[in-house]
Amino acid sequence: MSKGEKIIAEIYHECDEKIAVINKENDAACDEIIEKAKAKAKEITENARFLVEEQSAKLLKAHQSKSELEKRNMLLKARRQEIDKAVDHVLEYMENLPDKVYFELIYSLAKTSDLKEGIVYFNSKDLKRVPKNLESRFAEKGISAKLSDTPNDTIESGCILKNGDIEENMSFSAVIAQRREEIEDLISKELFK
Repeated sequence: MSKGEKIIAEIYHECDEKIAVINKENDAACDEIIEKAKAKAKEITENARFLVEEQSAKLLKAHQSKSELEKRNMLLKARRQEIDKAVDHVLEYMENLPDKVYFELIYSLAKTSDLKEGIVYFNSKDLKRVPKNLESRFAEKGISAKLSDTPNDTIESGCILKNGDIEENMSFSAVIAQRREEIEDLISKELFK
């Protein structure tokens, strides 16, 4: 099993455990709300039998609706948290790729760039591990790029291609942010089948 598959398997496992816990908590909350509604109905029955049937039905329905809404909101919140975690795991995975794969990913991103020339900036960590053939690899992708010797530590991973005042942000976090909706859909389909 590859590292990526192990990470995904761990994410699935974490999601299953958290969803089970949330479902258990939601069931307990629902039971508590229903019990409170029953107690209220009994109190009303003792005071006015005629009003009890109408009032208890209204109260029970209101509490059930409220409980269902709270359960739904809790589930949506948990899903959002799990999706955010999965996106964070994807970014972390991308940032920790082996050097060769890491830079192949950067070359693939460069291929989609609107800029066709400029200066390439990396953070301090990546600047130390840049392959010697980086500029020629960018040229293969149709970009005349020069590597900056000055690190740009505002970039956590990936790179920035800059030509004058125009820059193409190819940092991994920017790429994920641009395609977040698409990524979330994929993750959601996998996590919540």
